[in-house]
Amino acid sequence: MIKVEDWAEIRRLHRSEGMPIKAIARRLGISKNTVKRALAADEPPVYRRMSKGSIVDAAEPQIRELLAEFPDMPATVIAERIGWERSMTVLKDRVRQLRPQYRPADPASRTAYQPGELAQCDLWFPPAKVPVGAGQQASPPVLVMVSGYSRWMLARMLPSRAAGDLFAGMWALLRMLDAAPRSLVWDNEGAIGQWRGGRPVLTAEASAFRGTLGIKIVQCRPADPEAKGLVERANEYLETSFMPGRSFTGPDDFNAQLDGWLAHRANVRHHRRLGCRPADRIVADMAAMVALPPVAPVVGWRTSTRLARDHYVRIASNDYSVHPSAIGRLVEVVADPEQVRVTCGGQPVATHPRCWAVHQTITDPAHAQAAAAMRQIRLHRARPPADTEVEQRRLADYDTLLGIDNSSVQSIGDRDIEGVA
Repeated sequence: MIKVEDWAEIRRLHRSEGMPIKAIARRLGISKNTVKRALAADEPPVYRRMSKGSIVDAAEPQIRELLAEFPDMPATVIAERIGWERSMTVLKDRVRQLRPQYRPADPASRTAYQPGELAQCDLWFPPAKVPVGAGQQASPPVLVMVSGYSRWMLARMLPSRAAGDLFAGMWALLRMLDAAPRSLVWDNEGAIGQWRGGRPVLTAEASAFRGTLGIKIVQCRPADPEAKGLVERANEYLETSFMPGRSFTGPDDFNAQLDGWLAHRANVRHHRRLGCRPADRIVADMAAMVALPPVAPVVGWRTSTRLARDHYVRIASNDYSVHPSAIGRLVEVVADPEQVRVTCGGQPVATHPRCWAVHQTITDPAHAQAAAAMRQIRLHRARPPADTEVEQRRLADYDTLLGIDNSSVQSIGDRDIEGVA
């Protein structure tokens, strides 16, 4: 079965780069049928076969020692130094993977971008408290996205930085554009991925998201803020131009004010570096982007569970009630920043507005009434009388238990009868 990262790369090369199937197969070293299956699948593959290892694994420490001292040493020379007598193909492939860690590229920072090329993304935490319900106030993260070519800004406050909320927010912003940049640039956000062993590693959610869209997600190196300077400056612009003098009644009000500011201020201002407004470039920028796929990516919180007797499901740290008729049955839970929906057998059994506060219990009055009615029916259910035969004990059994000698009592009784006679 094809890996998620290979599936995502195949779709990117075909959708973003317009590469034909035969060229993709030749470039990735796979069959054309594998490429066709990956393009036909709208969802990422679920099962990933565990690697059995390679014959070169045992020699990797020696290879690393040589590359650490001689980064440009050819693979053939490395084979001589370590006494390699097996396939040169697998050795060269491993050297090709390890060499960039010891001879890293050092390109100059790019200051010019092509239309549709990329957008930089980041999470900004506004320096203000926003009411989130239940008497609580917080500073939820704001997802900020800036296009490299047009400098068009998009932003939206999210309930959390967890993968379920982050990718739902990214999809919402891309739907506003009705297109996707060919690359999304991120730092090492936990829901996106991190660097391991000198190379970036995306999370499964990030690979599935980019694969469905047919784009690339670029992870900046750690401690390299210049790699996404556009969005860092956008965050500063939000703090100095959007935030001062504003107050908010909740996340919806925050997003409404933010949308108005972006439309009437940020994206129509004269950009000194560009020499024009972002609004003057966005049309050409969007025309060069990748069209959104016909099937939406799987985003938000999604889980399935067997409903317990208390008929509540948990999203983040909050509990949401479910109609008690689904107790003991398998329910599907889907949540986004706006709503929590629960279905059972394809039928809705709960719908709640998403709660942005923490450690709350959200109960639908109809669910509580149904649960109370079901409890009353159970308590007042008539029970049939027990039809049990009870053993009738002889009186002599009680005499035996009390230690009474029946023969003595009988003789005394006989004498009394004779005296009366």
